[in-house]
Amino acid sequence: MSDRSENLFKTALDELGGVLARMDDSQIDAACKMLAEARQIVVYGCGREALQVKGFAMRLYHLGLPVSVVGDMTTPPLGPGDVFLASSGPGETSTVLTLMRVARDAGATNLLLTAQAGSSAAGLADATLLIPAQTMANDQGPQRTSVLPMGSVFEGALFLLFEVMVLKLQSLIGASPEAMRARHTNME
Repeated sequence: MSDRSENLFKTALDELGGVLARMDDSQIDAACKMLAEARQIVVYGCGREALQVKGFAMRLYHLGLPVSVVGDMTTPPLGPGDVFLASSGPGETSTVLTLMRVARDAGATNLLLTAQAGSSAAGLADATLLIPAQTMANDQGPQRTSVLPMGSVFEGALFLLFEVMVLKLQSLIGASPEAMRARHTNME
């Protein structure tokens, strides 16, 4: 591997570590408690964030939690006692804003993952997990802080955050690794 490649990896990992180090553990714990106690969980994200959110939904399922992804034909209607988890790094994604209003109007709790505490989506959230990372909302000109393109720092932080949340949830609900593995699909 060239020195340039090694430096890019180190820079990217340092950036991700810096973002995660600035996260509020109490927000993470509160979000895990909210998910563990939900009657049902429905998740949504746009673009590459959607890929991270869908991966998290899979792990929530492996934990034995009742989870669906917006857009799947089997997604149930939301209501009181339910949690709508949405990811919008910039906090202004029109689809996320619309779905958060639908969830709120149905009586569900909105849990938002975002980099923008003052965004429109944050204003609709009942709880927010603030991920202090660069997104496409601030990746150009003098605002640019990351070597990674566009919203990649936010998306990478989502992946690592979700993995830590799975570990916390596993402990919180008492899910064994064997029980999680037993829920893994055999249709591969």
